[in-house]
Amino acid sequence: MATKVQEIARMIGMLPEQEQELAFQLIKRMVLAWDPDFTRVTPDEAARIHAAEDSGFISEENIDWNNLSKYER
Repeated sequence: MATKVQEIARMIGMLPEQEQELAFQLIKRMVLAWDPDFTRVTPDEAARIHAAEDSGFISEENIDWNNLSKYER
C-alpha cells in the first residue's frame, strides 16, 4: 500500500465512526467520478498487468476449460 494511502487511512481511523462513514462516502464518490465503471488502471496496475502479460500470461479466451490438466507443470 502506498505511503499516502496509509497516511489517509491512519487519519480516517482517528475520526469518530460517523465521520469515518462520511469520509468513506466522499472517497467513494471521488473514485466513481474518476472511473464510474471501474475500467481505468493506475500506473502501478498497468505495470503489473504488463509484467503478467510478459510472464507467460494466458488469456481467458485461450484456455481450454475442458482440459485444464494440460496447464499443470
